[in-house]
Amino acid sequence: MRVYVEGVGVCGPGLDGWAGSRRILAGTHAYEHGAIRVPPIDLLPANERRRTVQTARLAVAVGIEALAMAARDATATPTVFTSSGGDGDTIHEILNTLASSNPEVSPTRFHNSVHNAPAGYWSIAARSRCPSSSICCHDHSFAAGLLEAAVMAATESSAVAVIAYDVQYPEPLHSARPIGAPFAAAFALSPEETLTAFASLDITLRSARGAETKAEHPEFETLRSGTPAARCLPLLEAIARDRKAEIVLSYLSDMELVLDLRPLNKRAVPARHRAVTVELSDD
Repeated sequence: MRVYVEGVGVCGPGLDGWAGSRRILAGTHAYEHGAIRVPPIDLLPANERRRTVQTARLAVAVGIEALAMAARDATATPTVFTSSGGDGDTIHEILNTLASSNPEVSPTRFHNSVHNAPAGYWSIAARSRCPSSSICCHDHSFAAGLLEAAVMAATESSAVAVIAYDVQYPEPLHSARPIGAPFAAAFALSPEETLTAFASLDITLRSARGAETKAEHPEFETLRSGTPAARCLPLLEAIARDRKAEIVLSYLSDMELVLDLRPLNKRAVPARHRAVTVELSDD
């Protein structure tokens, strides 16, 4: 199954958007580990902005970046959201409340706890009524989301954005389900080659044959192995290096996805694709 990559978004420790991170991921610029900086969701109304949690801010930020780079209309592009869990702080607070003498969960806490909450904030921010799926597949959530998006693009003959994100849980949940660091990435995919497409991606599902592909940079490998959403880092590195690559992603207990990435030309991703912004009116 073949899809074409039109846009990328990324947000993680020391990775502040694709435009600022491409050279770091390509290995031509030094990586400096730092606290994750999640941009505010200016596209949301003020009341909704106050209610957002980190998962929603991450998902919307990278999704908008990827679709802007692809020159796609966010209001008219279907989406697949994928995460190994949900918003850790919200789940922690709800459990604390339920264990207290006054176990009344606030409506805001509750609606932020459901798995498709980021998709809901996306629909408000992007004014989108397009189909959207929210997927969870434990450590294989990125592979599951990518496969879902590729199938949707192929069967519906439509561009699709896949948006992966994970955040940490506070203790004591962190001890039971450790997540290395917050991370999010998005890919705008098309079923056909377009003017903005810069790479093809052939996806094969097969029985597991060996270890999944590791990130080349040691610190990115630590991030990849510790945060399920960051399993896409070898793909991001290959895109940034503008080179052919075969990337293996573990999927379920005995399956794996094989990604055959091929640049569509010998040039790096054009500069005009790196700094496009999306402006949505309030009308």
